Amino acid sequence: MSTNTPVGTAARPLRIAVVGSGPAGVYAADILTKSEAVKSGELTVSIDLFDRYPAPYGLIRYGVAPDHPRIKGIVNALHKVLDRGDIRFFGNVDYGTDLSLEDLRTHYDAVIFATGAIKDADLNIPGIELGGSFGGADFVSWYDGHPDVSRDWPLDAREVAVIGNGNVALDVARMLSKHADDLLVSEIPDNVYAGLKSSPVTDVHVFGRRGPAQVKFTPLELRELSHSKDVDIILYAEDFEFDAESDRQIQSNNQTKTMVGTLTNWIAEQPEDLSELTASRRLHLHFLHSPVEVYDDAATPGRVAGIKFERTELDGTGNARGTGEFVDYPVQAVYRAIGYFGSSLPEVEFDHSKGVVPNDGGRVLDAAGTHVPGIYATGWIKRGPVGLIGHTKGDALETVTYLLEDRENLPLAAAPAPETIVELLESRGVQYTSWEGWLALDAHERSLGEKANAGAGADGIRRERVKVVPREAMVQISRDGVAAEV
Repeated sequence: MSTNTPVGTAARPLRIAVVGSGPAGVYAADILTKSEAVKSGELTVSIDLFDRYPAPYGLIRYGVAPDHPRIKGIVNALHKVLDRGDIRFFGNVDYGTDLSLEDLRTHYDAVIFATGAIKDADLNIPGIELGGSFGGADFVSWYDGHPDVSRDWPLDAREVAVIGNGNVALDVARMLSKHADDLLVSEIPDNVYAGLKSSPVTDVHVFGRRGPAQVKFTPLELRELSHSKDVDIILYAEDFEFDAESDRQIQSNNQTKTMVGTLTNWIAEQPEDLSELTASRRLHLHFLHSPVEVYDDAATPGRVAGIKFERTELDGTGNARGTGEFVDYPVQAVYRAIGYFGSSLPEVEFDHSKGVVPNDGGRVLDAAGTHVPGIYATGWIKRGPVGLIGHTKGDALETVTYLLEDRENLPLAAAPAPETIVELLESRGVQYTSWEGWLALDAHERSLGEKANAGAGADGIRRERVKVVPREAMVQISRDGVAAEV
């Protein structure tokens, strides 16, 4: 339905809803406000950012290991965008439950979905369903204090296998092997600290299907492994194989060259007699291993007792093929960290094979492959869980560029006034949170860190914050400034 008021003028701003307040959503909103059309005065925009969680930042808060100091810089950048006051934040609002697509199309001229990917990609091998077999993304959600995840995690294994050679696999392995006391300087929740503190783990094994030159983690992730106190890193000479494509990658890609150099230096410095290593925990890096089966045994039926791999070899193109040689590793827990996978959105077409919303450069498509007017996507729900956080900016720019190109042909909202969405949420009893509420929660978490520091003594570990985990507490602190009794 159209309106008689010119869209994009001071009297009638272009109203945009962004669903998801992680980097993808915030970058899209920021780019919209800084577009040439807005800066020149040709266009005005009014943007509301919705998130199903009470707090903003998405992946940064719930998908990145708490001991990553560089993430603070990204949080600071996102904070500055939302703190300007020209983008409204509505947390604890679930698309599909609290608001439908029809609601959004009634109140906004365009909708950008930036809901990301939070599920684990499947690993279809026998035994993957056994007790003690976990998704890496689920573990990340637990140690990051995700409000919808159980506060307890079974950390009873002495030997653990992590399948994957990306950044998430290294994060999972580092968090499993690192001593809990060394994490207190981060924003680790109290329940996570207690769980990791009681872990009996001695050995964490990380397995990749290809060789050292084909790993998907970054040099920074790799170097961070060596910063863990009382943890020895162990490599194996038989895993160091390089084919013609490996050599080409090493010569042409500085990142690959750096990582291979680091790994080869580590193994060169490693004592031939591993018994000379004295750390209480060991982190093993294995390459050229393809998982075949997770198995139990008579002593622990229904629970992980070990994992079988087929040894692989490089085929000259950088890919790996099986050798027919099989090896077993006794472990009591298996974590698959082979990638994230997107979740479908109500009333929006979804590609279940790729885990993305079908789109053309960010323009969301229907089942027939036709652009749905006014509906857009950005971030991992648009292109899949690939690339680093920084890549999200370029992705958001592409989507926003198409949206602005389309603005003369958008199906204009019937009720665009900013206060109408607030009235709708309140009429439905939605306990939404605001940016001011996040500032209250942020201050509360920092005060919890200060209280912990007060009893630490002069030489104690300093905590910047203690993350609040229960959703009810987050909502109550955000809305009332008072912690809920949960």
